[in-house]
This record gives sequence, structure tokens and C-alpha cells, in this order.
Amino acid sequence: MAHDPSARPSTPPTTQASTSPFDRQQRMSGIKKVIAVSSGKGGVGKSTVAANLALALGQKHRVGLLDADIYGPSVPRLFGALHQKPTINSEQKITPIERLGLKLMSIGFLVEEETAVVWRGPMLFKAMDQFLRDVDWGPLDFLIIDLPPGTGDVQLTLAQKVALSGAVAVTTPQNLALADVKKAIDMWKRVQVPLLGVVENMAYFVNPTTQERIQMFPKGELESYLAREKLRKLAEIPLNPAVSLASEMGIPIMGSHPTSFEARAFLKMAEDLAELM
Repeated sequence: MAHDPSARPSTPPTTQASTSPFDRQQRMSGIKKVIAVSSGKGGVGKSTVAANLALALGQKHRVGLLDADIYGPSVPRLFGALHQKPTINSEQKITPIERLGLKLMSIGFLVEEETAVVWRGPMLFKAMDQFLRDVDWGPLDFLIIDLPPGTGDVQLTLAQKVALSGAVAVTTPQNLALADVKKAIDMWKRVQVPLLGVVENMAYFVNPTTQERIQMFPKGELESYLAREKLRKLAEIPLNPAVSLASEMGIPIMGSHPTSFEARAFLKMAEDLAELM
């Protein structure tokens, strides 16, 4: 008798467990909210934004900051902690460095600043897993994760392993930066992480004599893109040499100039994010 290829099997197919790596996300013990700070492009001030956002949230909450940029860590220099080393506690957990009321962890605390980290995927995955699982963060209201630029291994590892509360994208005004930030935003959509909003960094420069706003970068299509995608602009941070100088000195602007316009902008962003979540 000829086999009828259209005939259905007499028994239903076996239902297999999902093999999606995103189904293995876990909440980090003792941490209420985890926020990733990302950009598709380097040089937009993402780490500075992450550091000052963490400090702003730290005014009212218990906050940690994880520097997940394995190849180019910034947190040790931003917080003036280049020569500090984390310790191992009695439970064989890494104890974070504490600065300005924040708990900090970075590969930069474990290797010298001028030493290149030449790791392929498996070593990178292992390092990220240790930062997520083997650090004694203690109870935190927020953990801010400063990601490397792009949409590569670190971002995907984080999205697969941790139940992220949301992500923030940082850009500068020009389309050259926005083009890459759009990719980062698209990545968060694909892995189903809520995009909490976008920070426009170095949005303009204020002439100290006339108080005139000067557009240092060409104004691109950010506003129309945000409107089209129904995304929130969390803050416009002006280009101020005091911000970069404070970062170089190891005391971010929230710590060095707490009443400055920039500090107030970060405080407002922190308040909005806390209410949003």
C-alpha cells in the first residue's frame, strides 16, 4: 500500500523543552533591579553616564556598578581606584570595592591598566559569569551595568544569564553616533529587554560668557527617531569640560560638583527611572 505523505501521525509529536538560551535567565540574589547602560558606539560618554547615574541613584538607594567592558574598563579610573584590589571573603566570594557610597567591580581592579586583556569567547564568558555570580554584592536596590560598545558577546551573555529590568542607551546628537545606537536598541528589542530610554550626551555647549547654547555636533535625526519609535529621552547632558576633568580626577561630576546643572540632570534622570520601574 502506498504511503500517503499528507497523512498525520497517529500519535502527537513529543513536546521538547525549550532550547532558547534566554529561558535560562536568573535573578541576581539580593538585587532588586538590574539596569544595563549601553551604546552602539564608543566615545559617546557611556561610562561617564553610567557612573553618574549610579551616584545619582545612590543618593536614595543602595547601588552597585559593574564595569562589564572587559577589554576597556573605565570604572577604576573614573572613581580614582586604580590601585585598589578586591578581596575574597570567607564564603569565597569577591568583595567589591567601595567608593562614594557605591559598590564597584571591574576587570580593571584585577589587571594593570596598561595590560591588554586578550581573551576569546570562553574566557570572556567565564569572567562575566564570575562578576554576576561570584561577587558578594549584598542587598542592592539597583545594579548598574556599564556595557562595552556594540552588540557582541558581553551583551548577549548578559541578556541570556540575567533577568534585566531594563536598558538605557547613550548617544551623542549626530547621525554618525545615532546609526550605531539604533543597532543597540534593536538588539534589546530582539532579546526582549525593555528599553527604558535614551540619554543624549554632549547635547550642546553653553558659552560661559553669553550663556548661548552652541551645537558642537551636528543635530541629527534623534528627535524624529525617538518620536517614531515611541522612546523616552531620559536626559540631555551638555558638553562641559568640568565633567571630563572630574572623571580624570577620579571623582565623577555627581561627587565633585553636586549642585551643577549636569548633576541635577543626572538626579532628575535617576528619579524618573526609579519611578518608571
